[in-house]
Amino acid sequence: MTKNIFNAFLCGLLFTMAIISCKQTKCPVEKEDALAAHIDSTAKAGDDFFQYANGKWFKQNPIPASEQSNGIFQLVQDTVNAQIRQICESSAAIQHAKKGNNKQKIGDFFYSGMDSVSLNKKGISDLKGDFTAIDQIKDLKGIIREASYIHTVSSAPLFDMYIGQDDKNSNKYQVYISQGGLSLPDRNFYFDTDAKAGVIRERFVVHVGNMFQIMGYEKSKAKQAAVRLMEMETALAKTSRKREDTRDPFANYHKMSFSALTKLTPNIDWKVFMSGVGLEKVDTVIVGQPEFITALNGYLNKYTVDDWKNYLKFQMLSGLSPYLDDKTYLEDFSFYSSVLRGIKEPKPRWKRVVEQTDESLGELIGQVYVKEYLPKGTKEKLVEIGEAIKTVFAERIKVLDWMSATTKEKALKKLHAVIMKVGYPEKWKDLSTMQIDRTSYVKNVMSANKWGFNYMIRKYGKPVDRTEWGMEPQTYNAYYNPSNNEIVIPGCNIIVPGYESKMADDAILYAIIGATFGHEITHGFDDQGCKYNEVGNLSNWWTSEDNTKFTQKTKMIVKQFNDYVVVDNLHINGALTQGENIADLGGVIMGYEAFKKTKQFKHNELIAGLNPSQRYFLGYALAWMQNIRPEAMANQVKSNEHAPAKWRVIGPLSNMPEFYQAFGVKEGDKMWRSKEQIVSIW
Repeated sequence: MTKNIFNAFLCGLLFTMAIISCKQTKCPVEKEDALAAHIDSTAKAGDDFFQYANGKWFKQNPIPASEQSNGIFQLVQDTVNAQIRQICESSAAIQHAKKGNNKQKIGDFFYSGMDSVSLNKKGISDLKGDFTAIDQIKDLKGIIREASYIHTVSSAPLFDMYIGQDDKNSNKYQVYISQGGLSLPDRNFYFDTDAKAGVIRERFVVHVGNMFQIMGYEKSKAKQAAVRLMEMETALAKTSRKREDTRDPFANYHKMSFSALTKLTPNIDWKVFMSGVGLEKVDTVIVGQPEFITALNGYLNKYTVDDWKNYLKFQMLSGLSPYLDDKTYLEDFSFYSSVLRGIKEPKPRWKRVVEQTDESLGELIGQVYVKEYLPKGTKEKLVEIGEAIKTVFAERIKVLDWMSATTKEKALKKLHAVIMKVGYPEKWKDLSTMQIDRTSYVKNVMSANKWGFNYMIRKYGKPVDRTEWGMEPQTYNAYYNPSNNEIVIPGCNIIVPGYESKMADDAILYAIIGATFGHEITHGFDDQGCKYNEVGNLSNWWTSEDNTKFTQKTKMIVKQFNDYVVVDNLHINGALTQGENIADLGGVIMGYEAFKKTKQFKHNELIAGLNPSQRYFLGYALAWMQNIRPEAMANQVKSNEHAPAKWRVIGPLSNMPEFYQAFGVKEGDKMWRSKEQIVSIW
């Protein structure tokens, strides 16, 4: 993934360590093997392996009305949510908990979110002071000052700003400023010409008008303000780069002095903004897209102060509406969940509050989770598989026919330097200054948001902490961070649905865990990762000839995914998704190569009538078993660098002759590709 590890979407996958002992004189009958049980015999493996491997489960488990999808991610998340719910409810039940300790904060946060009576009685009154402050703004300096405050507690109006490692000097934290400020998921939502896009824009304007009415605007004024806001955001979108054009780290790196930034955008008082977010004495910044902030500078004069005040009010309320009364929450849900993702009804309150408690207090939840729920030996097993994948990757690099000896030497150096953080961190963040009580759910969320923002801000000017984790152990995901040249795989990724009663066989472990490690390692060598050296600095360490050969191979995978149609006439964006597609291909190959060294593969052991190779590829399909609503799929294709799950199976497996052999794929089958078409990178 890119450094923006928060939108890192869904590449960590996994196995189970739980073994149930038989205490009775007669053990219960074992359940049918999950891989065999999921096979849809009405589908042909060589035409649609995703449906073949998972179709029976999909038919038996329709998408719940409260979800955008159903599958392995939901199954694992349900398991984790149930455990976190126990942590939350037991903490909330503690009488007279000591102020400031972990369980007091967890219990009070959860209690405030579950207290629907108080929430509905208050409405949006807890934000009254914030709206009053916006109403009192007189000039652009006031707009910038208020925008800085909203960045700390709610959303990110006008632009994105964060503290991160300098791409060209990973030992130093730097201020980054990039395009942003949009309320729809991506710039193309403002310009696409298909009928659905038009409906989404119409519904968005209605939604914004309804939100202004919730704030107390008269209906006609609310509608007028909504139309104006859409015009303003469309202007911001017009001057935003396409998402695929933000993938090149060199093209999106523009370091400039603070004085140069001020001169470039005189309408933006950067001293006021930086002071507002807690930054002092900023000397340089890294701007992702200078043309965007230049255009924003002009828009600040083009639109009136009152227009920007309305924009800030919507940004404030929109970012916090899920934590307010039912009316406000449901208005937000009706657009962002129903219209954009096709979800029919909200999740139960307990599930929403559990997930938000985990998001806001994840470090505190994680400490309890590791102690009470994470299986013993998790770290050791993850390290074992990770090291096996690194060994295979090194072997593959050494025999590549397109990479020169010079680049191979540097690639191996980077590979050996990869840091693997697995299971859980050795040290936890100190949340002692975060204030949480039972009086206001939205204030608790704002307090947690502000703590997280301030934690980021305090990094500026300090040495880089390379031991820090960007995820908690109960987060079902994983990431690669190019600035640290590190892989992070949280502990809960050890869960594999269907194998709770026994250890999953190596075919499944390597198809899921092994492919995950392979995926993340490959990110260090994809179209973005290959531009960072072994210590995480932007550097052209490939020879020009190697880079040309690599680019030709990436063009092949871009074309392959461009040709896939997911919903109606909507194609996958091969350029946007190429990094993830390269990593998926590398991951499944590395997992298979490492699996070939196991006893199960060498002895050709059959389980449930399936040979080792068949089990491996079925296990890989299990790793992406997800049935998703068409609206959510379309939203993902337009705004996310990950292809939908189905094509994360079909795409890479179509490039593996070993898969063809395992399932008899031949010319004429839909997944079959000629030797000239097969993408071979790693």
